[in-house]
Amino acid sequence: MFRILIVLLCSFHLAQAQNKKVLFVIADGIPADILEKSNKPAFDKIIQKGAYLPCYVGGEKGGVSESPTISAVGYNSLLTGTWANKHNVVDNAIKAPNYNYPTIFKVFKEAYPTKKIGVFSTWLDNRTKLVGDGLPQTNNLKVDYHRDGYELDTVQFPHDKKAWYIHLIDEKVIAEASQVIKDSTPDLSWVYLEYTDDMGHRFGQSPQLDTAIQMLDQQIDKLMQAVQYREQKFNEEWLVMITTDHGRDPVSAKDHGGQSDRERNTWIVMNQRPDHFAFENKTAIVDIFPTIASFLNIKLPAAVAKELDGVSLWSHK
Repeated sequence: MFRILIVLLCSFHLAQAQNKKVLFVIADGIPADILEKSNKPAFDKIIQKGAYLPCYVGGEKGGVSESPTISAVGYNSLLTGTWANKHNVVDNAIKAPNYNYPTIFKVFKEAYPTKKIGVFSTWLDNRTKLVGDGLPQTNNLKVDYHRDGYELDTVQFPHDKKAWYIHLIDEKVIAEASQVIKDSTPDLSWVYLEYTDDMGHRFGQSPQLDTAIQMLDQQIDKLMQAVQYREQKFNEEWLVMITTDHGRDPVSAKDHGGQSDRERNTWIVMNQRPDHFAFENKTAIVDIFPTIASFLNIKLPAAVAKELDGVSLWSHK
């Protein structure tokens, strides 16, 4: 009887682990000071349950890991848990990523080959170059669910001069991601949204950027409705982490790429409360990789773990 009880308890804990899901979102180009002053009820609801954490991008300022505060550089720092001196994505051209520093998707798939991953993105390069979907350098990693490349579709999304088509693409990405989460529930998903960065480049700190953040807030609410549906109907535990890839220049808030505080200062919003460590220290975008890994019970290979520049925001996961 005692042995049967042990087996049942182990089966229960295994089932609980299998029900863990992660969604991370990158909303492009929103500095911390602008987000903090924004009207963002969906964000605030997540923060009330979980946390808002000051964060930084750009590596060690003045050190070997200093990295340009540029979009693809930030994405890959999140994906690999390392700075640009290691992952070798130094601009948006993404000419020669160092795939020896694997993404969170690759280590997850190697740990759990039967589990599913998803990428939902305005940029096709996020999946094909950064994640390395189907590339020999990633051992032909397969992204199970992907909805992306819409920026190349000029029929469905005519490229108007005001860049409204980017907002429409973001809406498409949100609709597709929400539906796939509800119906197919990938175990690890990335959603990328671009419109806020476009408005920042065009108008800087402005009513247009404020409106873009408010529309982003509504999109986040749609994603959270899908997540909550899964949690309520299928007994799943979800970790949702939302961040940005860079801030903006301190004068106009139009540009980025340098090492000013405003370009480096970003944020993480998450629906679960991390350890005290996260509140006592400024977190980095590279901390998201190990945080996801610990939540999903991924045993990182020693060669991967020793190269990480980030640390998990949990000690107990």
